Amino acid sequence: MVKTDSDMTTGEIWRHLLTFSVPMALGLLFQQLYNMVDTLVVGQFVGETAQAAVGTTGSIINTIVGFCAGLATGASVLISQRYGAHDMKGLSRAVHTTITMTVGISIISTAIGLLIVEPMLRFMQTPENVWDEAKEYLTIYFSGVTGVLFYNMGSGILRAVGDSRRPLFFLIISAVLNTVLDLVFVLSFHLGVRGVAYATIIAQFVSAGLILLALGREHGAYGLRWRQLGIDLESLGSILRVGLPSSIQSAITAFSNVFVQSYINSFGSACMAGYGVYNKLDAFVLIPAQSISMSSTTFVGQNWGAKKARRAKNGVRTALIMSVAATAVLGLTVLLLSHQLLGFFSPVEEVVAYGARFLRIATPFYVLLCFNQILSGALRGTGDATVPTVIMLGSFVVFRQIYLYITHMLNLGFVSVALAYPMGWVVCSTLLIIRYLRSPLGRGIIPDEK
Repeated sequence: MVKTDSDMTTGEIWRHLLTFSVPMALGLLFQQLYNMVDTLVVGQFVGETAQAAVGTTGSIINTIVGFCAGLATGASVLISQRYGAHDMKGLSRAVHTTITMTVGISIISTAIGLLIVEPMLRFMQTPENVWDEAKEYLTIYFSGVTGVLFYNMGSGILRAVGDSRRPLFFLIISAVLNTVLDLVFVLSFHLGVRGVAYATIIAQFVSAGLILLALGREHGAYGLRWRQLGIDLESLGSILRVGLPSSIQSAITAFSNVFVQSYINSFGSACMAGYGVYNKLDAFVLIPAQSISMSSTTFVGQNWGAKKARRAKNGVRTALIMSVAATAVLGLTVLLLSHQLLGFFSPVEEVVAYGARFLRIATPFYVLLCFNQILSGALRGTGDATVPTVIMLGSFVVFRQIYLYITHMLNLGFVSVALAYPMGWVVCSTLLIIRYLRSPLGRGIIPDEK
């Protein structure tokens, strides 16, 4: 048998983080291809309103999917800690509880998603010429949301034990499939927005099937045994203790982005499309910070479980250096090539111009995101999820909405709306740095050490 997991409690720190984060970064890159290809295909072959419709759905989808992703984070932290502590029985119970929990979450998420489509579009003041296509895309997406939820949970299990390669491989397969189906459904069957939605959910079900098959064939303690499915209350409690704050934070933050989207929508369909295209490049630039953040969560989780606090702290420092360097280089590159990259998604000059304006305003602040991504991920690796959640909610929801309300009342225009995200990053990073320095992890001690 080929060893696919990784014990991060010994060996060179930078090598563990790099080895783990590179497949994670590639995985995030291919994950972005889902919506990136959707945006590209509808922009080039369907039209501006279809591109605006697909672009405006992100915050609605992320409200539900983000909530479930938070629970996946809780499961991943618990599994990584039990793996680091070599608690094989506890590890197995955590895995089966996670999969059983996902079944229930999938049913609830599908029902809620379908119910909120029209109210959310109305709440965002979606323009009439975009409404029908946005509703169509969301209805199809939420009908098949089970696929992405099972992939997220299953890949979280594998990453918690240091295996970031197989989730990447499965994601590449589904991303290629999504691209092929997008082109077939749109160009051959002329399904428009419906086609890209069908392509997305089919590809996501394939990735979910592959991840479950891999877990089912795994002989280690984290392998999935269908007859052992059930809820272990102790494991569920631990998952919810870490995951629920993360879930609430993700869902509320995503929901608050609905407010931001409503301000964007007020500038018309060209601005909506430009903002959607900008978000694709924005997500691309953030890949290093996100992948290294997930690596640091697993690294800290395993070392915290093994009672190696100093090593965990050194891992955070190394992760910050790697993240800042990679994000700075990537952000500058995207900024210099902004018009060419944005033009790849849309032939409409007004759409490209709006996207370039968003990019120029946000790029100088990207490095700050490294601090809130890495530090929040590291703190969650120790089981400290509540304080990072409160800080992020305060920064990304409360502060951002107050900021938008004031700038709207003062009629400060486009630039003030575009600055809403960077200003939230500034506040969040500042508070998380203070929290980290005062935490047991920042001081390099296990709380119960003498």
